[in-house]
Amino acid sequence: MKRLAEKSLLTWAEHPKRKALIIRGARQVGKTWLVENCLAKQFERVVKIDLESQPQFHAAFAGELSPKAMLNAIEPYTERILPGQTLLFIDEIQACPRAITALRYFYEQLPELHVVAAGSMLEFALGEYSVPVGRVQYLHLSPMTFYEYLLAMGKNAAAEMTLEHPREHSQATVDALHEQLRDYFFIGGMPEAVATYRDTGSRLEAYDVQAQIVTSFRDDFAKYRPVVNSACLDAVFEAAAKSVGQQIIYTQLYAQATGKTNHKAFDLLCRAKLFSKICSATPSGLPLGHSQGKRFKAAMLDIGLMQHVCGLHPAMAVGNHDLMAIYRGQMAEQFVAQEMLAWHSESLYYWSRATKGSTAEVDYLAIHDGKIHPLEVKSGPAGRLRSLHRCLETYPNCEQGWVLQQGPYQELPEQALVFWPLYATAQLGNRQRLPL
Repeated sequence: MKRLAEKSLLTWAEHPKRKALIIRGARQVGKTWLVENCLAKQFERVVKIDLESQPQFHAAFAGELSPKAMLNAIEPYTERILPGQTLLFIDEIQACPRAITALRYFYEQLPELHVVAAGSMLEFALGEYSVPVGRVQYLHLSPMTFYEYLLAMGKNAAAEMTLEHPREHSQATVDALHEQLRDYFFIGGMPEAVATYRDTGSRLEAYDVQAQIVTSFRDDFAKYRPVVNSACLDAVFEAAAKSVGQQIIYTQLYAQATGKTNHKAFDLLCRAKLFSKICSATPSGLPLGHSQGKRFKAAMLDIGLMQHVCGLHPAMAVGNHDLMAIYRGQMAEQFVAQEMLAWHSESLYYWSRATKGSTAEVDYLAIHDGKIHPLEVKSGPAGRLRSLHRCLETYPNCEQGWVLQQGPYQELPEQALVFWPLYATAQLGNRQRLPL
């Protein structure tokens, strides 16, 4: 399966002044596969050490952290490691925090050696053992985007259409692409689930894979540091999945724990990359993070896993053509957040205002060519977009509002609105994270 991050890996490998590369991302998004099946092809030999399943390699990082000393300790168990010819792949690096510290010395003393690291619980180790700024390079890997999913399913033409401007797309094209998107809503972008659906054509088998992935996430809860009761983590995990698109209130996530404990549990789930925290912000100028408010909502790692945790059986995909109505519209909001985070930015914001007697909220704030576009995800005519109109009236610097819906592309200049088909979400930003 083609992953767009492959291009970033090749760019890193060819750079004459490369640093050690750390691939970040949640469990089972394809970090190890990406290295072994894409990057490894560029080298004469690959030496992989797994610091979780091969603890004998911990000794290589226990003493002097010079590249020569470390390689001398590794090579008795592997083949020769030759700079310029060998890729040294350190997997599950979080199992040996000293190895994280060691990465800087490869850059400083042996930059000609290609060193890449990954790990399923890496974010917790990075929080405890900081790596000096400028000594390593990071690559974030998300689940497969809708574009990557279509490529994996052999629908290359459809994939390219999602990145074309939809102005010229016929109604038949719009409907066909949204039919493909309906499948993606239920299969999601976890590589194993996508591969299973591609190979078997069975939503049920993909659903079973999703169940295994969710179980593996829950099995990891006992490893989280600092420790939070597993029952609380499990409850917050499920409650947050069912609350996508809604304001999160800690005390309502798990009634048997305090708001403070739920807060800690949710933060740990975000650190594990299972959820992203989407904060409210004022769209008066950039960067949006400078005006970040206290209100926030969440997006889950993957839309397929979300539907599984929420109890949406694959049979619901058959004949359910209204994407905006599935699970009260929350699936559509999850899709948009997931695409925006994968393509455009590691941070996503929305607008919320509560005044006496009224509230207003715009689902997301998109940034394109230095301009802020309030973005709504919903069906219905423009007259029902009261919050979006209020946002545009309040912030004149927001010159145009965007609406993602299940219909064709449409411009309403008199209302400063543009309606985009939902499948075109990848186009609504600067595409900073995934190169084509």
